[in-house]
Formats: sequence, structure tokens, C-alpha cells
Amino acid sequence: MKILISEDNPDTSILLKTNLSKWGYEVLTTENGEEAWKIMEGEDPPPLVILDWMMPRMDGLQVCRNIRRHQAKRPVYVMLLTAKDSQEDIIEGLQAGADDFLTKPFNLDELKARIEVGERVTKYQLELANRVNELQDALLEIKKLQGFLSVCAYCKKIHADKKRWEPIEVFISRHLKDTKFSHTICPPCYEKNVEPELKKLREEQEEENRKKN
Repeated sequence: MKILISEDNPDTSILLKTNLSKWGYEVLTTENGEEAWKIMEGEDPPPLVILDWMMPRMDGLQVCRNIRRHQAKRPVYVMLLTAKDSQEDIIEGLQAGADDFLTKPFNLDELKARIEVGERVTKYQLELANRVNELQDALLEIKKLQGFLSVCAYCKKIHADKKRWEPIEVFISRHLKDTKFSHTICPPCYEKNVEPELKKLREEQEEENRKKN
């Protein structure tokens, strides 16, 4: 997983990057909030961000607000790194959209545990977002099927577009990808079509047997 560290203190930044890399994460670093926000505005923003509260040009709290105001296409877990630990500070950070806090000086084992929590949360959020998108796509396809469909009175094909007619099985399978078909005969059709054919075949067979005898 990719993690962005935005920390203006070189020693803290190196400590974070060294340990996160050792734990198997891909790490990006910036020295101020403005650079961090540019990365978060990009095409593939990291799903987990560690922001120092006090930074030049744009502090971590403002970066956090920007992330929540311009919600990314994928979930972002924001951890604020700060020496502030009063109740008022915690409330302010949560209201800005932070998911977690880590107070300086921090313990590396606690840091690792909190990052693992963030990784699990973003994974679940991403899975949920994907399922929601799948449901929305399915609803769109269902709405297409709820509209007016032109069906040929002879061959029963569906008018799929201006130039193409498709068998109903092909049309529905294309719009509802998990739908599979098996063919059978309904009771009315069996009585109307199959039974007379079977009766005719039996009579022909009996007639043929009589002639042989």
C-alpha cells in the first residue's frame, strides 16, 4: 500500500519513511502541506496519509479539510501527527476529517498498529465502494430492460439497436451479465405441441407394427 508522509521535520520524516519502508509500504514524502495537497489532487492519491499538524504554507488540518471537501474517488485514511493532545485539539482535528491521531513523540509499535488499522479500514471502504458501483451498474441495466422492447412477432428476436436484432437470450445476457439460460417446455406448450406430436408418432408406430403383422 502507498502512504504519503507530510512532515517538515527532517528527523521525524526520515524515521517515519525508514520504518514504513521496512514494514513493506511504498512511501512518498513532502515537507509542507501544499505539496501534500498537490499529490492528493493527482490521478492516484495514496489511500493513507500521515500529516503533521503544524507545517509551512499549509498545515495538516487544512490539507485534511481539502481532502474531505474534494472527496477522492477512492477512500483516504488521514492520520494527524501532532504534539497537541488536548480535548479541544482532538475535537478540532476530528471535525476537520481526521481518522486518527498520533501524538509526538510516538512509539513505533503503536504507529505500526495504527497504520494496520488504517489499512484495514481503507480496504473495507474500497470493497464497499466497488460493490456500490456494481449495484449501480446493475440497476442501470435493469432500467434498460424495464423500457419498451420491440420483439419480432415471428422469430421473437429483440430489436437491440437500429440495425441489429438479437435472440432474447443474447440480449438479456448482455445486459445482465450473470444471467444464464436453460431451455425447457412449459406445461401449456407441452400439452399443445409436444403431446400431439408424441401421439402422432405412437399412432404411426402402431400402424407400422400392424402392417408388419
